Amino acid sequence: MSNKKTEEKEDTKGTLLLVEDDENLGFVVQDALARRGYIVHLFRDGKEGLQHFNLNTYDLCLIDVMLPLKDGLSLAEDIRMTDAQVPIIFLTAKSQTEDRIAGFKAGGDDYITKPFSHEELVLRIEAILRRTKGKGEADRNKDVFQLGDFTFDDRNKELKHPEEERRLTKKEAAVLKLLCMHMDQVLPRELLLNMVWGDDSYFLGRSLDVFISRLRKYLRHDDRVRIVNVHGVGFKMQVD
Repeated sequence: MSNKKTEEKEDTKGTLLLVEDDENLGFVVQDALARRGYIVHLFRDGKEGLQHFNLNTYDLCLIDVMLPLKDGLSLAEDIRMTDAQVPIIFLTAKSQTEDRIAGFKAGGDDYITKPFSHEELVLRIEAILRRTKGKGEADRNKDVFQLGDFTFDDRNKELKHPEEERRLTKKEAAVLKLLCMHMDQVLPRELLLNMVWGDDSYFLGRSLDVFISRLRKYLRHDDRVRIVNVHGVGFKMQVD
């Protein structure tokens, strides 16, 4: 999978996340950008968009403001909690000044009002990518983390220690990577659930607790590595 992503990056201008619930507009924009050399992953609601943002690496996000399940502003805020660098362009029918201000406060880099021309959209994307290309890319693409005596290889889903090597499941690796990417920061339970499972229901919350317990067990060989429970908020990875 990782090799395929690398090949795609080399052959295209970049990979974009498009979250748009209008089926016709979504397909039209996806096709137009694909013709310009971009890979475009299209999703139709905010929760699905957030889940796939966590599973892939994107050069830029195109987000409709009015989305089902999770609106575009909330989606952008969640993305910003895990990635302060990736550019975000809002697509919306709203054109009032207060709507634009709300978009920028949520973490947007640009705001384009529907209907828009494909040429204008492409020019805005290219302008932003010229300014941001390479900024924060190393962090977003980071696959290997050192946790005390442990080495966590997310690409291969491997957790290695001199006394033990373990292959992680996709969700175990996703939870651990989010904790590693935000070392010494509290990650809210709701964010972890939405990023990994695409939902933050009570029953999935119990599943998250099971995964955290499992990861703690895997990390038991080094007392310096801890996943701390911040009561009523979330979890924090610490390495002494």
